[in-house]
Parts: sequence; C-alpha cells; structure tokens
Amino acid sequence: MEYFSVNRLELPKIISRLENQCSSPLGKDLVAQVQPLTDKNTIIALLEETTEAREIMRLYPTFSLGGIRDIRHSLWRVSRGAILITEELLAVLDTLEAVRGIKRFFGGIKEEFSHIRVWSNHLCELPEIQIAIKSAISEDGQVKDDASPELFRLRRRINEAQERIKTRLDNILRSPEHQKMLQELLITMRGDRYVLPVKQEYRSRFPGLVHDQSASGATLFIEPMSVVELNNDLRKFQLAEKREIEIILAALTQKIVSCMPELENTLQSLARLDFIFAKGRLSQAMDGCQPGLNSEGLMNIKKGRHPLITGEVVPIDIHLGREFRVLVITGPNTGGKTVALKTVGLLCLMAQCGLHIPAEPGTELAIFQSIFADIGDEQSIEQSLSTFSGHMTNIVGIIKKIKLPSLVLLDELGAGTDPVEGSALAIAILKKLHSLQAHTIATTHYSELKAFAYNTPGVENASVEFDPVTLRPTYRLLIGMPGRSNAFEIASRLGLDPEVVEEARSLISRDELEIGGLLEDLESKRNSLVQDQEETERIREELAVLQNDLEAEKRKLHEKEERIIAEAYRRSELIIKNGREEIFSLIKVLQGQMEETDRREQEKA
Repeated sequence: MEYFSVNRLELPKIISRLENQCSSPLGKDLVAQVQPLTDKNTIIALLEETTEAREIMRLYPTFSLGGIRDIRHSLWRVSRGAILITEELLAVLDTLEAVRGIKRFFGGIKEEFSHIRVWSNHLCELPEIQIAIKSAISEDGQVKDDASPELFRLRRRINEAQERIKTRLDNILRSPEHQKMLQELLITMRGDRYVLPVKQEYRSRFPGLVHDQSASGATLFIEPMSVVELNNDLRKFQLAEKREIEIILAALTQKIVSCMPELENTLQSLARLDFIFAKGRLSQAMDGCQPGLNSEGLMNIKKGRHPLITGEVVPIDIHLGREFRVLVITGPNTGGKTVALKTVGLLCLMAQCGLHIPAEPGTELAIFQSIFADIGDEQSIEQSLSTFSGHMTNIVGIIKKIKLPSLVLLDELGAGTDPVEGSALAIAILKKLHSLQAHTIATTHYSELKAFAYNTPGVENASVEFDPVTLRPTYRLLIGMPGRSNAFEIASRLGLDPEVVEEARSLISRDELEIGGLLEDLESKRNSLVQDQEETERIREELAVLQNDLEAEKRKLHEKEERIIAEAYRRSELIIKNGREEIFSLIKVLQGQMEETDRREQEKA
C-alpha cells in the first residue's frame, strides 16, 4: 500500500537533481532506490552522513571522487570466465587509483567524519593489481613491448620482417621497369598483407597475388611474389604476438579473479561514497541544512523554501503538532497557499529520504508513517470524474490508508461543488481527520472554515498575507490570522465605480461586514505588534552586543590584573633570590675572614 504521495509533492524531481550530482553510474543506481523511510535512527544516520559530506566539501573544496569507473560489467564477465580486454583493465586501474586517492585523503585529515570513514575504510587499493596493469598496458590501451620477454622478442621479429618487406617493395618502386606498371608509387596494405597498386593492363606482366581492386577496376592491389614468403613470416609472427597478448591479458584477468571479493566490496563502498557526496552537493546547491527529528508529531519549519521554485523565493515559517494538529489556510488566489502546502510536504519527504532541506538551522520535523496530499485539478476525462469527484476519491482513499503519525495536505478542500454543501463537507472531513489524530493542513476559500478553526480546540487559522496597497500577495504565511478576500479593496483600486462597490457591500450581511472589519482591525494590530517585536528584537540584539563588549572588557581587565600580579610576584621572587645570594656571599666572606684570623692566632701561638 502506498503511504507517501511522492508524485503529487514532486519528490521525483528532487531525486532527478540528486542523480545529476552523482559522479558515476554506481551512485546513480543507489539514487534510484531512494524512498521515504520511517525508522528514526536510520534517517538520522543518513542525514548525518550528508552533513559530513557537506562539511568535507566546505573544508576541502578540492576533494573529488573523480576517476571512478563502472567496472561491474567487467567483473560480471570475469566471473563467467571471460578475459578482459585492455580498455577494461585500464578502467579497473583508473578505479583503483581513485581509491588510492580517497584513502590518502582520509588518511591525511584529522577530522573524524565517522559515517563516511566507515565506507572509506572498506576500500581496497590492491596495489599488486595496479602495478601489474601499469607494467603491462600503456595509457593508450596498448600492451607494452616489455609486458613479457616473449612479446618483446616477437615484436622485434615483426619489426625486422616489416623492414625487409618494405626494403624489397621500395626496390620495386624505384625500378624503372616497374614504375610504368604502377598506378601510384606507394606501398599499401590489404588484409594485413603489403601490396602495390598495379594498373589493370599490366596484370599479366606483374607476377604476384591479387588481393583487391579499385571500384573502377583500373587498379589491382597485388602482393609481389618476391615478398609473399616474407609476408607469410610476418603473419606468423603477428599471430604469435596475438597469442602472447592473450596470455598476458589472461594473467592480468586471473589477478583480478583472485581479488574479486575485495573489488566487489570496494565498488559497493564507492557507490555509497558517490551517493553520499551527491547528497552533500545537492545540499550545497540549495543551501540546505540538517533538520532535527522527533517521533512526537511536532513540526517547526523555519524559513522553509520550496527547492523547485526558481527566482526569488519567499520563505515560510510554519509549526504544527504542539498547540494544534489541524491548520486551515485561507487567503486570495495566487497568494501562496498551495506552495505552502507543497513546501511542507516536500520538505518532510526529503528529510525522511535522508536529504537536507532548504530551511534555517533549528528546523524540526516529525517522522510521519504516511504523508498524503490532494493537490491540483483532479478532473479525469478517461474516468469520467469531475474535479470535485476526483478530489473526493482521493480523500476517501486517504482516510482509509491513514497510518499514524500521518500528515495530510488538502488543497482547496470542498471546492468544485455548491459552496454551502462544499463548506459543510469540508468541515466534516476536517473533523474526521482531527478525530483520527492526523496532522492536517488544508487550504480553502470558505469563510465557514475560519469560524470552525476558531471555535474548535486543536484547530488553528492561518492566512497568506496580501498587501492592499500594491494589490499583490506577500507570500508570507501568518499563523493565527484568518485570511480576507480583499475583493472590494482590489476592485476599488482597479477603478471599479464606487457605486458598484458600495452596492456590493450592501449585499453582504452586516455580520460578515463586521467580521471583515474585525479581521482588518486584527491585521492592523498584528502588524503593529510585529513592528514592536522587531523593535524589541533589535534592542535585544543591541543589548547582547553591549553585554558581549562588557564581558570582553571585563576579561581584558581581569587578564591585565593577573599579568600585573604575576609580574609583581616574579619581581619579588627575583629580589628575594638576589638578597639570599648576597647574604650567602657575605656569610662566605665572614667565614673566610674568621678562618684566616684563627689560622694567624694559631701561628702566633
């Protein structure tokens, strides 16, 4: 059963971006397996490894996983007895050299990076394979002459045979007798045999074997009889060379066979490292962070941004699960209600896939066992469903499949039918989801849902802010404030006849007008409160700066006091030491004088 609306919330587009960040097909195959998880410890580990990758790229921007090659097919061929060709062996060499670079990097840094080191520690450099391949195969994919003594000997014989053949053919080219028979004075090859281009009319006068002719038939490519035996010798040496190369490649392949377990484990670790650093690069690209996680259904998104929206994105702050589990968002069209829904859903899915989210540090998300979304026009011609029927079909399925804790996102709940019935149905659906303890965010245009949210414990109003001066939405989400349509203000500013506007106002009930005025007054007070809060925050920041300055000054005075005391102590110690040394010197002088006096008295006696 499907418990996550990944397609409606566009998670596959994020996965595609993650795939583009991979350095090799190894990592891309792991990206294809990404899906939302529900085990908290597993998700935290995935997030932490992403954080480590991001930190490594910050501290060591030149680090890279370049050089990794996908050699899985080559290893599969080896396991079935095939002999690898030179290109495949060079791919193995490139991969092992990349491994050596990764091992050297992690061996030379002091940071722990415990999650990533687990995978780097599993890498095997296999230096004996590297040395063997380097010794036998050149960078351009050719087996080196000194790959074996036999190959060296055969290639020397081949070169000697080729020189003898060319010398003999050069003699023919320089012969006046034969020059008139030749179409061109050049040596060419047909089927690994050296031949000369002979004119058709001289075929009977030029002894040799015909190997080919031109398209017009005017030129025959003839192997002169004088070089047939030399060409045979050359062919014999070339076949022996081919057999020796196969022996060399087979020996190299056997070395790989002996290290198959280490190579397979290394490829798995490389795939994981590529995947982890792809997550880190994606986080870097969207300025993401690691969110906190909890199992209590608490969500607090700070400055969350939808990662698929290009251009300037207005971040949203939204919280759910503590004072209320159901949030009803109202406001004008194109005001950002649907984007807010998608942002919440997509960020939750990304976090449960182990990906960083584009939000401020301090953001906390709940781990949901199911995340459902009913967003967009669900009209289906094939299934003969209207927009309303399509939405209802989705909602029925959601209610049946809810697995707690669950997040349910409903766009334009109750739309597509009679407003009275639609609003009543929307309230009933929200009550049902509330009774099921599902975390729910719903957008709507119905005023009745504002009153429902206001009067129902555990349900809260929210709105997307609209600037009546510029006639444009600000895209800011305001929790605790129901939205207004602003239809009359917009119509007036767009130039509609004031009499028409007043006539429209008269058709609205007095209660609704009072509610509108109340909302306008609340919004004005809220704006004033926001300004006061911003001023308070500014003063708090200034006080914090002053406090830090005072603390710093206090520390400086304390350090200066300690230095003065230490200096005074040092000088007093020095004075005492010098005084003690002077006393000892005087005592020695006095003792010497007393001894001298005693000696003289003894002499007199």
